[in-house]
Amino acid sequence: MAGIERFYTLFQPEHYDLFIDVNRERKTINGTTKIHGHSSQANVAVNQKDLQVSQVLANGSEVPFTTDNEAEAIRIELPKAGDVDLEITYSASLTDTMMGIYPSYYEVDGEKKQVIGTQFETTFARQAFPGIDEPEAKATFSLALKFDEHDGETVLANMPEDRVEDGVHYFKPTVKMSTYLVAFAFGDLQSKLTTTKSGVEVGVFATKAHQPKELNFALDIAKRSIEFYEDFYQTPYPLPHSWQLALPDFSAGAMENWGLITYREAYLLLDPDNTPLETKELVATVIAHELAHQWFGDLVTMKWWDDLWLNESFANMMEYVAIDALQPDWKVWEMFQTSEVPMALSRDATDGVQSVHVEVNDPAEIDALFDGAIVYAKGARMLVMVRALLGDDALRKGLRQYFIDHQYDNAEGKDLWKALGDASGLDIGKIMHSWLDQPGYPVVSANVDADGQLVLSQQQFFIGDGEDQGREWQIPLDSNYDAAPQIMAEPELKLGDYQTLRKEAGTPFRVNVGNNSHIVVQYDQTLLDDILDHVSDLSVIDQRQILQDLRLLASAQRISYAQLLPLLRQFAGSHSAIVNAELYTIANSLKMFVTPGTPAEQELRQFFGTLVSENIERLGLVPRAGETNDDQKVRPIVLNAALYAQIPAVIKQVHALFTEYQDRLVELPADVRALVLKNEVQNYGSKELFDRLMHDYATTSEVNYRDDLAVAVPQVTDPQLAEQLVAQFENADVIKPQDLRAWYRGLLANDLNQQVAWDWIRKEWGWLEATVGGDMEFATFITVTANIFHTPERLAEFKAFFEPKLDTPGLAREIKMDVRTISGKADLVAAEQSDVLQALSENVQ
Repeated sequence: MAGIERFYTLFQPEHYDLFIDVNRERKTINGTTKIHGHSSQANVAVNQKDLQVSQVLANGSEVPFTTDNEAEAIRIELPKAGDVDLEITYSASLTDTMMGIYPSYYEVDGEKKQVIGTQFETTFARQAFPGIDEPEAKATFSLALKFDEHDGETVLANMPEDRVEDGVHYFKPTVKMSTYLVAFAFGDLQSKLTTTKSGVEVGVFATKAHQPKELNFALDIAKRSIEFYEDFYQTPYPLPHSWQLALPDFSAGAMENWGLITYREAYLLLDPDNTPLETKELVATVIAHELAHQWFGDLVTMKWWDDLWLNESFANMMEYVAIDALQPDWKVWEMFQTSEVPMALSRDATDGVQSVHVEVNDPAEIDALFDGAIVYAKGARMLVMVRALLGDDALRKGLRQYFIDHQYDNAEGKDLWKALGDASGLDIGKIMHSWLDQPGYPVVSANVDADGQLVLSQQQFFIGDGEDQGREWQIPLDSNYDAAPQIMAEPELKLGDYQTLRKEAGTPFRVNVGNNSHIVVQYDQTLLDDILDHVSDLSVIDQRQILQDLRLLASAQRISYAQLLPLLRQFAGSHSAIVNAELYTIANSLKMFVTPGTPAEQELRQFFGTLVSENIERLGLVPRAGETNDDQKVRPIVLNAALYAQIPAVIKQVHALFTEYQDRLVELPADVRALVLKNEVQNYGSKELFDRLMHDYATTSEVNYRDDLAVAVPQVTDPQLAEQLVAQFENADVIKPQDLRAWYRGLLANDLNQQVAWDWIRKEWGWLEATVGGDMEFATFITVTANIFHTPERLAEFKAFFEPKLDTPGLAREIKMDVRTISGKADLVAAEQSDVLQALSENVQ
């Protein structure tokens, strides 16, 4: 395994002059990079990757150099140590990997066009220019950009343009920043602009394939988010502008380049007249996330990638803080409960998972750090716990001092804890050490013992096999009983006589009220029955938490899965979106216990019909006047369940809705559009329909309609159509590599045609690795496979294919965890299937 060489200790850049000449037609880059800095010894190195270096000058004179491709370096022999001006001349190729400097492809009125953009996180700046490509190596940058320019094209960068001379665009020098935050773009773009109260110019940019109105929502959210953060952080936005750019080809969701944030189109653009509320919330939180980074990540940057969580966890929490302040009617903290919380709890219960803070020993491991469930979701949960302990006044005071102490510099986790601790008087570092530096989380068991004492205990929680290493956590209990302390640091606590406590409190005993702590709670039957008898008194977040914890406990075989079924019927009439989301997560998990095409599957479909009857009748298929936000979100949940139930009347009504809109499918009500299309593919499918929907996918510029098609089309029932679909997986003119995972997952989840998708990924793994192998999303193809497989046969096939790849850098942890994931489900089905099927028969009406 290659080690990481860090070059900053030997050479510290202070300023870069970047000249980059891009020729789109020839797909070439020619550049000259001048670096003023200080060397601590005569032999230094700078990063490069895939650059053809022709000359290196030091203080105007040629010096010897060698290109070390394995270390991604240029090794340079200077005459002496000290201040030096390096000048490196090089060339390179534009690629289609969505890394470095790359083209995005799109069509306008049938004409193929492209826009050039950049993606430099984590270590891809070295593909665009030589430099010290480490977060700690902050410097200022002056960019001079030349390209084969056409009239009317727009040129964007981190800073405003200064002048144009002889076809070269010169931009004002940046503030001191890390290499991975440098960005530029150019092409035939449209824009919408506004200005914040403090004078920051805000813009949204996109290709002209989109309707101008699709930029409006993002512009409003971006402007108000910057204004919110300037107030919340008590620190001005540090740059003159904030550009938001939608790129047609983009591997991640978005990237926080300072002053020029880049986005996948679906996470920035939307039709304000026909977009589901959930999509609006998602787009808003993505924008707020990236703008949170402009301070937390850009102004103050982690010193090294092992503290990546410092950037991502914090921004993940702040996106909810910001949007909750801007749109309180959305109740986005409920969205936090349906996205970040279950993602973190499920992944973090698998033995072998990484901790939030993790050592980085190999270059390939840097991209593998971007585990969304851990670094983003679990890390955000940790910071939500901190916020709950501190309160916003102390949080804001600590953050302001943190920015003052470390602005335009780098920081480590301990620096944040010091600032927050000084502001609050709490030893935050001590509390958080147990959460950030060790993987997993505890189950807190609450029991009434033989002596009538209410006893709490903690133990690491595993789904599937796990080695208990005696880990302990400092747990914020957030109990509704005063007898429970604020923090539980011991393996076991006795709170006192239960009957006495229950009488004094007048309410059932609960732990983790509000579900802010990263734990699962297991109540004994006495305590659980008391809670369920009074469940209507709980908030919807707490109702959801009860269901979620029971599902996780059942998945871990700590309780019987069969006992969940009557609970589903108890909650089936809920009007809450987050309760329904968890209810149907449990209901859908029951599918692994039934074999497709058997009487048991038919009973499960009947059970779904029982669950949905009240809400589907109440809500209907299309929006009605006077609906709540919850109604809008519950409708697609229960409609999807009703389609699985194969309720004939619902299938016909949905088909009638398709027929009504068949000449303008993009105008279908967006909250149910994916389901209308899915119903048509499953129940009225044909070659003509398949061809029509694939044509729409390849040609539409409406990003949310495209996402809906990617949900629906993989539900094909005809094996020949499934083969035709797979044949398009490697055709980037139809399915862009950035979107391929969604298509693969959709077909893999299709019981009728799962084999086609599974055969494809095994046969074409080499192509997949060559196409997206250097990207942080690559390993998630393995993850989505494991999330669907649950039989011993599939487990054996999974191990046979992936275990020989354990030596592939960046994949080993994922493969080992996913073997445990599938194995845990296979063991669960073997142990519980008989009881689940019996309970199913008893609960079908």
